[in-house]
Amino acid sequence: MKSALQVIAQTEQWVALYKPAGVSFHSESGPGMVVQAEQQLGLKLYPVHRLDKVTSGLLLLATSSVAAAELSALFASHQIEKYYLALSANKPKSKQGWVKGDMVPARRGAWKLQHSQQQPAVSYFISQGFVELPLRAFLIKPWTGKTHQIRVALKSIGAAIIGDELYGSAAADRVYLHAYALCFVWQGQRIELCCWPESGVEFGRLQSQFDTAWSSPWQLDWPEYRKPLALTPNINS
Repeated sequence: MKSALQVIAQTEQWVALYKPAGVSFHSESGPGMVVQAEQQLGLKLYPVHRLDKVTSGLLLLATSSVAAAELSALFASHQIEKYYLALSANKPKSKQGWVKGDMVPARRGAWKLQHSQQQPAVSYFISQGFVELPLRAFLIKPWTGKTHQIRVALKSIGAAIIGDELYGSAAADRVYLHAYALCFVWQGQRIELCCWPESGVEFGRLQSQFDTAWSSPWQLDWPEYRKPLALTPNINS
């Protein structure tokens, strides 16, 4: 029998659940995350964003088509702030910075980042190393929501996520990527949701060393992403 899904927060319009690592978002050989949640809560639920199978953490589901449209619009207009926690065994050249570029399919279902920026995946990361631990922690704020975006971003800076064999990392007890926090305004109320990963030996080791400033990631000084203006032809030339 499957364990009950953890409810992080719930209103009449939406529910925030903890998605365990390894649970599929869509139904495959068995019920996926959404179907499991519907069965447990006795509600019809509407996805408004998704998480990879290997990723754990916060998943927001609407309880009506109206709420789903409103939440989807908030995601599309970047009014829902998303923060991810990841671990790597490697140190990038820069401790923090932007990762931007178009993503194109690669081999074996993977993606790769290009230098072009026609429809770019955009993320900003900060990172921290530890004297006592042979790993580096990354806090990532994505501005877009491309498939495998964070996994590709960290791979591109030489810091593939621990356990992410698809992107060149060694095998581990899990892929160390976690949807850590969400922040948004809903019907005039500011919603701040944050949850620590419940699985993973390395996440467990990190917890005692964790930077308390990361406990409320929305309070950190994140730079704003400004989309480059499209070049327009000179009609006088």
